[in-house]
Amino acid sequence: MSTPFNAQFDQHGSWRRDFARQLHQLREWLSGHELLDAAVDERLQRLQAQVRGDKVTVAFVAEFSRGKSELINAVFFAGYGRRLMPAGAGRTTMCPAELGWDEGLAPCLRLLPVETREHAPSLAEWRLRPEAWQQWPLDVDDSAQLAQMLAKVAETRRVPLSQARAWGFWQDEAHPNEQPVLDEQGLVEVPMWRHALINLPHPLLREGLVILDTPGLNAVGAEPELTVNLIPQAHAVVFLIAADTGVTQSDLAVWRAHLAPSDSGDLSRLVVLNKIDTLWDRLSTGQQVHAQIQRQRAISAQTLGLSLERVLAVSAQKGLVAKIAADDALLRASGLMAFEQALSEGIMGQRQHVLRAAVATGVAHLQTEVVRRLTIRRRDLDDQMAELRSLRGKNSSVIVSMRARIEQEQAEFDASAARIQALRSVQARTLQSVLQSLGAAAIEARLAPLRESLARGGLKLGARKAYVATFEQLRAAVDQVLVDAGELQQMVVASFRALNAEFGFSLQATASWPLQDLARDLAQIERGYLHYLGLGHALQLARADYSQRLIRALAERLAGVFGAAGQELSLWSQSAMVQLDAQWKERKRSFTRRIEAVDRIQLAASSLVERIAEIDAAEQEIAALTEQLAQLCRELLEPPVPPAPHSTPAEQDPTSVI
Repeated sequence: MSTPFNAQFDQHGSWRRDFARQLHQLREWLSGHELLDAAVDERLQRLQAQVRGDKVTVAFVAEFSRGKSELINAVFFAGYGRRLMPAGAGRTTMCPAELGWDEGLAPCLRLLPVETREHAPSLAEWRLRPEAWQQWPLDVDDSAQLAQMLAKVAETRRVPLSQARAWGFWQDEAHPNEQPVLDEQGLVEVPMWRHALINLPHPLLREGLVILDTPGLNAVGAEPELTVNLIPQAHAVVFLIAADTGVTQSDLAVWRAHLAPSDSGDLSRLVVLNKIDTLWDRLSTGQQVHAQIQRQRAISAQTLGLSLERVLAVSAQKGLVAKIAADDALLRASGLMAFEQALSEGIMGQRQHVLRAAVATGVAHLQTEVVRRLTIRRRDLDDQMAELRSLRGKNSSVIVSMRARIEQEQAEFDASAARIQALRSVQARTLQSVLQSLGAAAIEARLAPLRESLARGGLKLGARKAYVATFEQLRAAVDQVLVDAGELQQMVVASFRALNAEFGFSLQATASWPLQDLARDLAQIERGYLHYLGLGHALQLARADYSQRLIRALAERLAGVFGAAGQELSLWSQSAMVQLDAQWKERKRSFTRRIEAVDRIQLAASSLVERIAEIDAAEQEIAALTEQLAQLCRELLEPPVPPAPHSTPAEQDPTSVI
């Protein structure tokens, strides 16, 4: 059964494949017309990586027993005709699970043992240690085997209270209702595994979808990297609450601590009022049931500070059953299609719009780069044409004089090599200085006081003060980076302007500036982590394992943002220099062609007419190439064919399907 989300994602995948095919055709066309220089090739590679590497992460977050895994089964895996992710009464998702597709691996389930909590490395570091994970193959043609293997993510074990406390699953300050069950032997049930990676060639996962299924608050709080890195970086977050209870205190704690958007216009959050079938009652009319559900929606939206359309009423279990049984009436009553519509048109549509806008900018820069190359060719042809026409009817001495003048211009142009080398040297030094300020060593040095504060035993009463001081240093460092990078940009622009004026280049520094979002990203990180240093987390911070995992997660997040900024700055600098190299080589070839043309004319007068005709033909070819380039770029940016419209089904009277 085609769903709005599946159709939207399929259409996006089709667009990505068509774009890759057309980009390959463009590369072949550029190569065939000797337009594929290093600057153009670099832009092609960036466009290819941008589209091929695009991932869309959807995180499902809730307290336990809210139906996260069942909603994942209903939306993504109903086609298997059964549940794949373990779902049922009680706690089923005991460890965070990521579902995606890596074509470099066979279909498999990889599980990280919970004992790794005793060691310092973060989840990101454990990902780089495949030997630490236990792995099982997945048979994609056997849904029963898939379900049996994926049930492992729900495996548990019983450990002494001291061990549960050391691993972060027992928090003495937590409310009794939020604690794991302590049995008569004094043992606590904890997850068998710390993290699950599910590599599955599902059509949507192949297209770049990543699904993050999280456990409840207890396990979320025990894994700082999950709440401060993985969930905040998800493109969409679906938060589930129970329809019969609405927003509970524990729901509100999860929302405020980890999920509440900082911007009221943020469309990346959806709230699902799940299990509305618990409100279906034969003793109530359909209108009464509907009114009750709408009342719960309105109260939940107000409590969470969201607009009403961001809160959707769903029965994931009935939706899954309806899809498997092809029961349209039950599917309409489940509300699942409305949720999928919101997920596809809102969150997915927004993400795809951002990607395509970025790609459009990249294609425009690519076209500008190639047109600049063609313009240089046309200008050189114009110069040659003017020279050759001036030779009509002239004697050999004039031809010799013109050759000498071209050689003099060539010698003057060769002097630009020294200027270019000087520019390279200054640019390299400035760039290296900026990159060092963005590097891991610089980040670690600024985090040292905070790390030291968190390493002290007992309550970390000075941690918040150290955190504020750390981010003051980081903001000052970012401000200096922006100043230094701005000076680098100004130097490159001024040097390009001088080279254009003195040596006839047509250089132009890229208009887009790669560091414009760095200060904003740093502010978001600061706000996101500050919560964990408040009084509400004082007892958790007193645990050495928790505080060290928190500082590691913070360091990784900063390294990721600063590293990405450094990479963008390096690419900007490289693009400028590659453009300069390409034009310098093109100008050198132009001088060679001009001298060869004069030599041919000197040997035979008929060569003058022939060469003028050749230049006329070459200029016509450049005009044709310019038009062909524009057409190829337009085809790259053609909007994808929209999927067949999915109208949100009219609401079914729930009492009619009870």
